[in-house]
Amino acid sequence: MATVTRTPTSQSPGPGPRPPVRQRRGGVLRTLWGSTIGKKTVMAVSGLLMLAYLLVHMFANLKVFFGPEEMNGYAHWLRTFGEPLLRHGWFLWIARAVLLAAVVLHGVSAYQLSRRDIAARPVKYQHTRRRASYATRTMRWGGIILALFIVWHVLDLTTGTVNPRGQEGHPYENIVAGFRNWYANVIYIVAMLAVGLHIRHGFWSAAQTLGVTRPGAARLLKAGATGLALVITAGFLSVPIGVMTGVVK
Repeated sequence: MATVTRTPTSQSPGPGPRPPVRQRRGGVLRTLWGSTIGKKTVMAVSGLLMLAYLLVHMFANLKVFFGPEEMNGYAHWLRTFGEPLLRHGWFLWIARAVLLAAVVLHGVSAYQLSRRDIAARPVKYQHTRRRASYATRTMRWGGIILALFIVWHVLDLTTGTVNPRGQEGHPYENIVAGFRNWYANVIYIVAMLAVGLHIRHGFWSAAQTLGVTRPGAARLLKAGATGLALVITAGFLSVPIGVMTGVVK
């Protein structure tokens, strides 16, 4: 009887658990930034940071109604804050760097989300709600107006390039000199109205992104967003109006 010799054959391993894949450094942050919810979260957090800055800045601007000593004294305090740990003026530059990062992240997120929205809807809807369209236009044009205004504001009251006085350390005198020009008032008023509309819609959008969905809380936040926008807009507009009417001189 013949003996059959079998040659061993290689068998492919059956399906099993895959080895863990190492995540590259920055992988979580890259994934978060690449997702739509991640970009919306970045927009919400950076927007709230800028809102906090606006509130502080508005209250600081109101010091102009208490005279040059009050306003200029506050400006001096900002430049010496943190000494001797920080050198003269370092706190201001740190705050500016953080604010600039928030503005850039906010703007880039908004632009990329807008491009994704357009790509997802290549054909325009035949029936579009006017409210949503109005809100979208307000945020987009408001953002562009504010970006241009920031450049003007820095050249006017930070570097003094376009300010008739332009003297560092004397914000009271710079404010009065700047708002004596009608075109500066027009630029400032238009920008502050855009700020108010941006806050009203943006604050509510940020709350939704961060998880506020209950009807009761939603109504309170909508009312709060409107009230906050009115307070901030009125606070900022009071300064040029005060100069124009002679209350601040």
